[in-house]
Amino acid sequence: MVVYSALDEQFATPIFAAYERSVDYETGIVGKFDVESTKTVGLVNQILAEQNSPVCDVFWNNEIMHTVRLQKLGLLKPRTWAVAPGWPSDMIASDGTWCGFAARARVLLINTDKIPSKGDYPSSVADLIDPKWKHNCAMARPLFGTTATHFAVLRVRDGHDETLEFLKQIHDNAVVLSGNKQVALAVSSGEVAWGLTDTDDAIIEKDQLRNVAIVFPDQQSDQPGTLRIPNTLAILKDAPHPVAAESLADYLVSAQTEDRLAMGDSSQLPISRDSEYRPRVMPKEPVRWMKVDFEAAAEGWTEWAEEVMAVFPD
Repeated sequence: MVVYSALDEQFATPIFAAYERSVDYETGIVGKFDVESTKTVGLVNQILAEQNSPVCDVFWNNEIMHTVRLQKLGLLKPRTWAVAPGWPSDMIASDGTWCGFAARARVLLINTDKIPSKGDYPSSVADLIDPKWKHNCAMARPLFGTTATHFAVLRVRDGHDETLEFLKQIHDNAVVLSGNKQVALAVSSGEVAWGLTDTDDAIIEKDQLRNVAIVFPDQQSDQPGTLRIPNTLAILKDAPHPVAAESLADYLVSAQTEDRLAMGDSSQLPISRDSEYRPRVMPKEPVRWMKVDFEAAAEGWTEWAEEVMAVFPD
């Protein structure tokens, strides 16, 4: 069976090996991993190129928007996912073609040398436009990855024009960098006081004992909650090995697999209530999660991306 995986090879391969052991090696997995520079887009483009004669059985994406894109093109197989009770409805496709699991959260990373008092920490994504943080807060350019997904989600939640205006204000107030990792590095080095990034990039700086703190934003009752963006799993509609693909899909969305990813370097966040491992990136207090319609967020993606690019041309 062939798995196209946007999760890095070093993390995915041991999980594939564990699955092969679990079925007494009656099924073998050939993993295809794209180079870092193209990542998810390269794998999605290959699936599109092969749609009349699929090679891939299972697509493991480390984000969600491009998976929804394949869903809307009719290239994924509807199925009933073997997930734990209480799985959030926004983490499974409306037609059963994909399942979200092992998420990353969009968090604020704070340089505690620059902001020593917790009472002064920013607490909302909206703080990116607060004039007191002008040129002293950072965000990744919102054209790719989780930052692009974040603002596509806000467009559905808050409105098209409102979100575009929000982006224009961020452009004028914040330092805009090439990616989430660059934001985390800028914060930990003291280039800026704080920034919006992902938990996997934030926890690296904390693990390296930098003077940083992680804030899960927008937790008040009148705020939307923290956005989490899951890994997604899907079986190709015309998968060459459909029975094996079904078996692997159920294995990968299990609490056991989520716990393994939670223990790893990126400290991913389990969705399953049966998960037994609390990721070290999580705060002690409960987190309110934003309720999301990812399928709506993916509508008009190309046109929206062009509008965002006009705000962030370079």
